[in-house]
Amino acid sequence: MRQLPFHYAFRNLGRSGVRLAASLIGSSLVVLLILASGGFIRGMQLTLAQDDGLHENVMILGTGSEEGVERSQIDSSVEGIVAASVPGIKRQGGVVYASPEIHAALPVREDGDGDEDRVAVMRGVRPVALLVHARVEIVEGRSPRAGRDELMVGELAAARLGLPEERLALGRTLHFDDRDWSIVGRFSAPNSVMNAEIWLPLTDLQIATNRAASLSCVVVTLGRGAGGATFADVDLFAKGRLDLEVTAIRERDYYASIAAFYGPIRVMIIVTAILVASGGILGGLNTMYAAFAARVREVGMLQALGFTRVAIVANLVEESVFASACGVLIGTLLGAALLDGVAVRSSMGAFALVVDAPVVLLGVAGGLVVGLVGALPPAVRCLRLPIAEALKSY
Repeated sequence: MRQLPFHYAFRNLGRSGVRLAASLIGSSLVVLLILASGGFIRGMQLTLAQDDGLHENVMILGTGSEEGVERSQIDSSVEGIVAASVPGIKRQGGVVYASPEIHAALPVREDGDGDEDRVAVMRGVRPVALLVHARVEIVEGRSPRAGRDELMVGELAAARLGLPEERLALGRTLHFDDRDWSIVGRFSAPNSVMNAEIWLPLTDLQIATNRAASLSCVVVTLGRGAGGATFADVDLFAKGRLDLEVTAIRERDYYASIAAFYGPIRVMIIVTAILVASGGILGGLNTMYAAFAARVREVGMLQALGFTRVAIVANLVEESVFASACGVLIGTLLGAALLDGVAVRSSMGAFALVVDAPVVLLGVAGGLVVGLVGALPPAVRCLRLPIAEALKSY
């Protein structure tokens, strides 16, 4: 079978600037739509996974509060009791990796924001929390000090509050509990719910929430190696101390239960993403059809020169896939530059779009499908006509 040379398909791309632009724009838009949809789903999944793979944290909560740490209340003495009662909790430099915490959603006002209240997710912690939560890293400023009305904000806290990034810069203030609190630090906790939180000293939040004698939870890090504690050890402690009314749950299991709660919403988002991506693919196919359907005379001429229909279809597919591949490259570069890390506000806080390798692979596949399938319908249309009729068409 005589094959059309590849350079024929390559040179055809430059013969019609409009056709080439339509092909590039169509495949680029398809890739961008798929990257946006996939990045949204991927970002939500990674945020709720809450597993850094470095060590295992266990949360000690009030009994019956396993589905919401904000509702949990345990005695403030639990921190010392668990540290003394469970051998094998991670220790370093004499510091026990046990973080007493209060989790609360409080209305705040940004300075100069009038009377509009915005709900912020706050976490009262001690300095040991930076050891227990290994993902957290202070990227600007410093940690807040107790008794000075100071706090630090996560990278996505502004998105959670619906404010511009600069409105939560160092030196700005947030107003709650009838006084102003200065922002003295910013921290990063990639792919975790903590990234949208506001952290302040534990004692300050205890006073602000009138919980001087109670905590929301104690988070402990299990030691590694032969002498390290296991989840069973912490669970046995919680079940044995009925007077404390506490329960133990792995941190990753806690966030997995939250992810299960958001399961129907995630399914709805996935269906919406599929519909959006499908619409983009269909639009891209329509663009490719319009770009190739006007070449009836060219196809008739190629048949008159002795090229078989299979060879012509193969050449059209080569041209279409090559143009789509260029559009895929453009769309991928734009998506990685414009979409990756974009903050999205949600009911659970905020998370960032994640355009990683699986999402990029999905986008590339979608763009190439447009190029591969997009050339077939117009090629069939062109080849249906008899050669004499095809040569007379305009």
